[in-house]
Amino acid sequence: MLGLGLGLQRSTRVNGFTGLLDLYPNASAAYSLRKLRAAYSGSAVRVRKEVSLVSSETDIGFLGDGTLDTASLLAFASDADSGDVFVVTWYDQSLSNDATQGIGANQPKIVSSGAVITEGTSAKPAVLFDGSSSYLDLSGSISNVFTGNSVYYSFEVAAVSALSKGGILCANTAYRGFFNPPSYDYADFHNPNGLTVINSLNVDITNQFIFSSLFDANVNGGTYSLYGNSALETTDTSEGTSNLDTPTSVHIGRDPSGGASAYLDGKIQEVIFYKQDKGSERADIETNINTFYSIYP
Repeated sequence: MLGLGLGLQRSTRVNGFTGLLDLYPNASAAYSLRKLRAAYSGSAVRVRKEVSLVSSETDIGFLGDGTLDTASLLAFASDADSGDVFVVTWYDQSLSNDATQGIGANQPKIVSSGAVITEGTSAKPAVLFDGSSSYLDLSGSISNVFTGNSVYYSFEVAAVSALSKGGILCANTAYRGFFNPPSYDYADFHNPNGLTVINSLNVDITNQFIFSSLFDANVNGGTYSLYGNSALETTDTSEGTSNLDTPTSVHIGRDPSGGASAYLDGKIQEVIFYKQDKGSERADIETNINTFYSIYP
């Protein structure tokens, strides 16, 4: 699971704001409910509501401090049927690889019964995947994220929680990709070709946490490493680079292998991809994420 196009991002401060991507630039895709880059002028998400079963949409952006504009989100939700609002598009703050879902019944939720969905002790906004149908699709913009012949990748998922099944982030050519938790107490990690379960992540995934994965082709002929809350959980060197390939589809919140267990039951607040080796900066990136979300001590 590799990326192309690393758009050059300058480490720029705007009105005193510095985001994660200003400090650690060149992500190939970045989705978050906080602002990640000072120069980013777009929105966080496009959302949908129904009023008397008639749908309407709007974009929700950020406040000056980089947090989600929840006041605008709640104002939009004020007359929604059942007080629910759903994510149509999660905008990529790096390039233009937006994650979308055009089918209303398959859209994850961001407001429930008139309240913004949150997670963790810091109660920061989160996107809720229902475990039965909701997911976001990167298929239309996959070439900018994963294709190419790079021998490095880095992948961070911040503040995932309350999982019981499904795929956090999955891709396939014929099978599946990353982090498929089959139960509530551990998660399998698949390498980029999707054919090998490297190991299990031994963290309590009923609570908020950070996933990180790294691939480095220059170590032992190809090394995959998986981290949970900044602690190394497992390393695998058995696959090497011979089977790296280009996925035909990528989903956030669904394992494309199919079936009722394919859909994520849980929340996501941030997903970042780098098509380059970020091993030397991994701990700093995780610290930045943890400082904002207060995930682990």
